[in-house]
Parts: sequence; structure tokens; C-alpha cells
Amino acid sequence: MALSRLSLRSNNPFLKPSTTAAAITRHVSTDTTPITIETAVPFESHLCDAPSRSVTTSSSEILSFFRDMARMRRMEIAADSLYKSKLIRGFCHLYDGQEALAVGMEAAITRKDAIITSYRDHCTFLGRGGELVDAFSELMGRKKGCSNGKGGSMHFYKKDASFYGGHGIVGAQIPLGCGLAFAQKYSKEEFVTFALYGDGAANQGQLFEALNIAALWDLPAILVCENNHYGMGTATWRSAKSPAYFKRGDYVPGLKVDGMDALAVKQACKFAKEHALKNGPIILEMDTYRYHGHSMSDPGSTYRTRDEVSGVRQVRDPIERVRKLLLSLDIATEKELKDMEKEVRKEVDDAVAQAKESPVPEPSELFTNMYVKDCGVESFGADRKELKVTLP
Repeated sequence: MALSRLSLRSNNPFLKPSTTAAAITRHVSTDTTPITIETAVPFESHLCDAPSRSVTTSSSEILSFFRDMARMRRMEIAADSLYKSKLIRGFCHLYDGQEALAVGMEAAITRKDAIITSYRDHCTFLGRGGELVDAFSELMGRKKGCSNGKGGSMHFYKKDASFYGGHGIVGAQIPLGCGLAFAQKYSKEEFVTFALYGDGAANQGQLFEALNIAALWDLPAILVCENNHYGMGTATWRSAKSPAYFKRGDYVPGLKVDGMDALAVKQACKFAKEHALKNGPIILEMDTYRYHGHSMSDPGSTYRTRDEVSGVRQVRDPIERVRKLLLSLDIATEKELKDMEKEVRKEVDDAVAQAKESPVPEPSELFTNMYVKDCGVESFGADRKELKVTLP
């Protein structure tokens, strides 16, 4: 499945000999001339008109998609290695395969628009402008982490970019996201909130309770179901009587999107933002796929075959689809893209090395960030004799 119809042209660069590459930052890095590309898969809609399949983009944007997704993919591969080396402890849920969601969404919105998600949050943090070293530091429980080393894999956070986590309780971020949307409407802001959840959380009662209030109050809330087809190890056909998640809102409009196509995600999120600001909530179902298991403790091979995973990689991989598009439009050569991937690998390796140098938080940090400041609460040891810390 190609990313766009343009990528299916008969003069496919894969059939041409490689040319000598110029520097990666050639004219494409600043070329913002509009390009119109048609998505390969049509949108499916519920109670609304589907957006156009013709997406306006540019050479520089497509190239940025490739680089950003390559960074995300490499970061998750490095996290896999760090976990197996026991430098990352506890839970760790990886996002490789789903990168198009993070970059496509960012291309359609601003940093004033809020995002809140589940525990599979590393790449969303990166998309919001987070630094690699902050991500790896948090994963390893170090001071330099985006949550000061106290949140770990499931609780990334970046308030200055309106990224509100990173939540470990299945589905709990959905009503919180609707609360963020309520705050935006109450403050008369022209921004929206994207509340992301997986297909495994789509049957949660709190989703429907929050959606009801959001619809009653016309809140600018966009509920995004990242349907990777397996809630933990359970296939959607086994867990959902109605797996058409974009229709689950009943009275709330919905849209089904090819979540492996960054340009389709961009178009859908742009459409959803405009809708939410005028009419209230909307549901986006992103049809996507994760390559790793549910978490690092899940090999991901007991409920699906290796052939299934490799088949998705060959046909729908979001990075390879963008690579083919860049080549077919003569935006970059194969060598330029490989050189860019080498740069990304070095960038990730350097960030890992820096994160390893960051110290772990002091033991007294166990007692902070629990209450509001200036409360003066004293914390004692188990015997009530030794004063451990006085909270700020």
C-alpha cells in the first residue's frame, strides 16, 4: 500500500541507479512550495462529511516527517536495548510502528493545543518538542528526565508544550482530556485537546461518561483511538462486539483514518480541530500497528504470527512509505536518506550516553511533589523518631 498515488508513478527511483548525493540540507530543507498528494486510503466517516483525500504539504515537511519518525523509531529501539540491559526498570511500552500518528498530529496543530495520552507516550513526548536526553534520562530514572526521573516510562510530561502525560491507568486520561478541553472553552481559548487511548481502553465506561459531558457542553475535545488491533494480547475481534471505534460515539461524529500514513493523519487532525472548535467533540480512529509486544514483558508472538508482523512492515510501515514518497518525488536520494538515518543513530547514541551520566534523584525526593508548596508537612521514619524531611 503506497503512501499516495504519486508514489506509484512508473518512474520509480528504486529502478534508477543511485546518484552522487549532495549535502542533506540541500534545497529541500527550506523548500515550502505546496505539493498536493492524495492519500492511498479513503477516510470513513460517521455523522460528518469526510475531509478531502488531497493533502497539501511541501518537500521540507515530508523530509521532516522522515527524520522525525526515524528519530522516534531509533529511540524506541535503543529503549528496548536499555531495558534488556536492566538500565530501564518497571513497565516499558514501545511505540515503533505507530510513529505516523505522532508526526502527523503535530503537523496539524500548535503547541497550545493540548495532548494527553496513555503509557505508550515516548514518541508523543518527542513530537511535542521533547529532547532525546530528557526521554532517556526519564526512562532510566535520572534527575535530568522530563519528570525529574520520578515518572519513568509511563509518565512523561511537558507542560510548556501542553503535553499532560503519560497515564498508567487504562482509559483514565480520557476524562482528564475532556477536563482540559473544558478549561480551554471556559477560558475562551481557540485551542483543542487530543485525548489518545488504545483499542483496549475503548470499552471503558469512563470514556462514554466523559464523551457524554463533552457533547452536552460542546467541548473542543478530540478523542483519538489508536487502534493497533491488540489490547495487550487480545485481538479486537475477541474484545469488541463493534470494532468500528469511530462510530462508538453514537451521537458524536467520527472518522476512521489510515494511521500508518502521516499525511492522512495530518489531514484528519486538521479537520478534527476545525470541527471541534465549531461543533464540539469528535472521535478519530487511527488504524495503526505496533511491532513490539504490548510491553517489554510481552514477546508479542503468542497471539499473532511473525508473518503478520513482517507483512505489515513490508506493506504499511510509515517510515518506508515516506521514504518511497521522497524518492518518487525526487526530493532526496537513497544515499541522502541513509546518511540522515546515520545522523539520527549518532544523535540517539549520544543522548543515551548523556542520560547515563545524569545522577539518580536524592532519596529525599521520595517525599516531594505530593502536596502543594508551603504546606510545611513533616515526614518521619517508621518509628516516628527520625525526622526524614520537611516538605517545602
